[in-house]
Amino acid sequence: MTATEPAEKLHIRDAVLLVGRLLLSLIFVHEGLELATRFGGAQKAMAALGVGTPLLLATIALQLGAGLSVALGILARLGAVALGLFCLTTAGLFHTNFASQNELLHFEKDLAIAGGMFILALSGAGGLSADRVLFVKAAKIGAPVE
Repeated sequence: MTATEPAEKLHIRDAVLLVGRLLLSLIFVHEGLELATRFGGAQKAMAALGVGTPLLLATIALQLGAGLSVALGILARLGAVALGLFCLTTAGLFHTNFASQNELLHFEKDLAIAGGMFILALSGAGGLSADRVLFVKAAKIGAPVE
């Protein structure tokens, strides 16, 4: 489907991609909001793990920014790659105590989420996305469309 095809050309694939984007982004938007609204506690917890305030702020920005990017379908491929890499990083840095069943589960979940994000990065956001709306408007006014 190209950006200039009419909206009635949307398919079940677009609805599935929307639901998938929303499900994948939920954890990041939720955790970003939790970190931001409970900043003092998050700062103490992160410091105990050796994570300083600048990295905590970057984490909040990444989770909220890329999470909303994926959810809304605005530069979703870029947001998905960023969150996929974030998941791989957190798995490797914070969840490698495989003697703990809980840590192993977090490690595996991070890998699974990263895989979903990389698949989304390859497939794109689909027809039910903000990018599609923006591309259709750009095409109508004669702006170049990718």
